Amino acid sequence: MSKGVPTSTDKNIVDLSRSHRNKAVSKAVRTTRERLQSTQSGTPVFDREMLGMHVNAALQGAAVVPILVLLAGGLGAYINFDPTIYLWALLTLSVHSLNTLIAKRAATQDLNTLEIVKWRRILLAGQAAMGFCWAVFALQDCPSSNGDTFIFYKGSVLLIVLSLTAMANMLLRRAVLFGFLPTVAALVYTAATTRNALDIGLMAMFTIGLAFFIYITVRLYQNNLKLLSFQTEKDDLIAELEVAKSLSDEARRRAEEANLAKSRFLASMSHELRTPLNAILGFSEVMAKEVLGPLNNPLYKEYSDDIHRSGKHLLDLINEILDLSRIEAGKYDLNEEPISLLDLAEDCIGMVQLRAKAKNITIEDQFEAHLPAVWADEKAIRQVVLNLLSNAVKFTPQGGEITVKAGWTAGGGQYISIRDNGPGIPEEEIPVVLSAFGQGSVAIKSAEQGTGLGLPIVQAILAKHGGEFKLKSKLREGTEAIAILPARRVLQSIPAISETQAVEPRRKHFA
Repeated sequence: MSKGVPTSTDKNIVDLSRSHRNKAVSKAVRTTRERLQSTQSGTPVFDREMLGMHVNAALQGAAVVPILVLLAGGLGAYINFDPTIYLWALLTLSVHSLNTLIAKRAATQDLNTLEIVKWRRILLAGQAAMGFCWAVFALQDCPSSNGDTFIFYKGSVLLIVLSLTAMANMLLRRAVLFGFLPTVAALVYTAATTRNALDIGLMAMFTIGLAFFIYITVRLYQNNLKLLSFQTEKDDLIAELEVAKSLSDEARRRAEEANLAKSRFLASMSHELRTPLNAILGFSEVMAKEVLGPLNNPLYKEYSDDIHRSGKHLLDLINEILDLSRIEAGKYDLNEEPISLLDLAEDCIGMVQLRAKAKNITIEDQFEAHLPAVWADEKAIRQVVLNLLSNAVKFTPQGGEITVKAGWTAGGGQYISIRDNGPGIPEEEIPVVLSAFGQGSVAIKSAEQGTGLGLPIVQAILAKHGGEFKLKSKLREGTEAIAILPARRVLQSIPAISETQAVEPRRKHFA
């Protein structure tokens, strides 16, 4: 019903919610694009998140550096028993402890834009201090032992420290550069003073390794930035989807309430609408038939016929609207009893027979014999069959043919099929004619236009019975309407048969 007569209130509800939803979605998409397009040249959008992730990673891996320093110091003392190696280890552990305390302090802070810059500089200064400690280690020498062994020892430790530091500090930009630039300077100084090929090779290898790990950490930082951007985009879109869903649910709820209130109103107006129409029909029929005496003016009799015919059409329209309204409002109660589809179909054929003869239409029935009764509302099922037969007579051309079938379905239910050889319905218009107030192009051009409520009422009545309605049509070949009642409504159950099995029908012809 809401499709045929939408109210201004419904339109306002839907339009306002859609406008609000589109603005919110557009804002989320615009913000997400800005995040994805942010680069390192400007102020990155995710500095706070990246710095927080770096601090957490530094705290989780805080025990790795002390273990590495103790191993390096112990191995160095074994190769070269020099007290300076212990001093270096103590200095390095002290600087690392200070960096850990700084990271713990940063983890407890609620960082804003200015504090992010300050804490990044503090953390980079801590990395530079650690780099100074490793530069001191790179300057260690062992004149008492084999120089080749000690250089190999230093190179192995420095490369291991470089790789571990690069992985641990990939979320802090320029941390690897700040941390190992002093070490490179120390190695360059050692290679320049000793002119030893091994020292020069160590300096070159470490410098190349530093450049490689700087490249790797930059790529990893960018990848983490993109992943964080995608995660934030997904969260934003999910949030907007939830908002849109809640708005849609609220709009649908209010629209359903308005539609239900409208249906209840129309259903409750049955007496008020029908009473005056019945009076109009009664008095116009009395005047048209001249029950109280002849009318002096023949034109009055013609007007009386027009009033009666128009009033009857209006009453039929009101009855259909009220029927559909009661169904939608949940006030259409079934008065169920055992009925015979065969008898009901024959009665309905007899009711439309005069209209069919006026158009020289032949009605042929093909009924399966001995169909048991079904448990249904006789008045409702009669309305279904009459609606379908009336449509068939209405759209079948002069001299046409209508075939009415009744029998078993493959699932053990019963059906009534009404087929005509009229103009048919285009396939794309079938959903239209099945909707409330919907009419196809053939019905619009026809001189006998209806209300467009017959088929929706048929669908609703069959749905109340747990049945099904099917409409098959081909343009210029005709239309077949099938009303199906489920097997649970058949009072005498028999085994289901396949669709390929045929039962010899009894045929009647009505000319």
